[in-house]
Amino acid sequence: MKISRRCLLQITGVGVVVAGMVPRVAFAARNSLKNMRTGVQPNGKTRLVIETALRPSYTLVYGENTLTVKLSNTVGNNSVAAKLASGGLVKTVTQAQIGDALNIVAELRKPIGEIPKNQVMILEPNGDNDYRLVLDFAAGTGAKTATQKAAATNESNTTTRKRIIVLDPGHGGKDPGCIGRGGTKEKAVVLSVGRKLRTALQNAGFAVYMTRADDTYLKLAERAAIAERKKADLFISIHANANPSRSMKGFSIYTLSEKASDEEAQKLADSENAADKIDVSGFESFSKDIRVALSALQQHAVAEMSEEYANGCARAFNRAGIEQQPGPAVRHAPLAVLRSTVPGALVECGHLSNKAEEKLLKSSAHQDKLVAAIVRSVKNYDFEA
Repeated sequence: MKISRRCLLQITGVGVVVAGMVPRVAFAARNSLKNMRTGVQPNGKTRLVIETALRPSYTLVYGENTLTVKLSNTVGNNSVAAKLASGGLVKTVTQAQIGDALNIVAELRKPIGEIPKNQVMILEPNGDNDYRLVLDFAAGTGAKTATQKAAATNESNTTTRKRIIVLDPGHGGKDPGCIGRGGTKEKAVVLSVGRKLRTALQNAGFAVYMTRADDTYLKLAERAAIAERKKADLFISIHANANPSRSMKGFSIYTLSEKASDEEAQKLADSENAADKIDVSGFESFSKDIRVALSALQQHAVAEMSEEYANGCARAFNRAGIEQQPGPAVRHAPLAVLRSTVPGALVECGHLSNKAEEKLLKSSAHQDKLVAAIVRSVKNYDFEA
């Protein structure tokens, strides 16, 4: 049975956070390899498990008889040797450090197609296990070839509905968000970017809605609920960052996780989630209003779709020459605004606490550059997979 992409997400509520801006610490922990193993699954499938200390950010690269898993911001461990099950497709597994990235290369006995998203999972730590990236695959199976994909796309272009994007300019009203040294308010910058992005995405053929199109205050649950009501295919929350270090600058992108990927991600989650404390009235009902049931498999599906978009968005920013914050481009945090059944990400466009970047973020030309990169990431996102 096919699982709907618009599946239910269990919300446990927002923890107590202090009001006001929480300092954001410039710290990005580096991931490390813990274990590698393969197994044999039913229906002739082989399972590859890569265990890491922190939640992995990965890219899959397919060769003629190889599968390469690129782990960003990860250090290898030569003492870790893969435990290979007999009868599987994997002949050998090796690791190669390429700068800040670690490549895990599986040599295969037979070629495989692109692994479907529902056969890739990231499992949270459990007992003696750390984070596990789990990939299930079989010989000669997977996604369609590029030619088949193009034919299917051409065939469906005339029949499929417009993809629905919900844009969420952060903060607003009595919540200004970050305030730069020159007095620039985050709520104004992200609203300007959001309006431009709406026009650009509409011109590209998407149906676009905004959580706020003016200087309005919205609680986090309301923002997520708008994406649910509109039956959105993608949710993009737009923000600008701040850091105690005035030299810190660059973009970063966040997806939802129950555990933060690093200390800075947790500080950001605390800060953004604190926006709801501005309006204390009704805060207690936040979790009850948005609680729904979600199976583990569905949660993995939403998380993987969000991760794919976030990585694509980071690549678009890099290709556009937009400076990246030191450390991984894609991070993970328990952000209340992303608690939804809709795949999505929170985009930190830059740092208002940095004098030069504050000036950039205010400029129309740089905002246009940000918008063009995000449009490219949406157009490149595989909504069908």
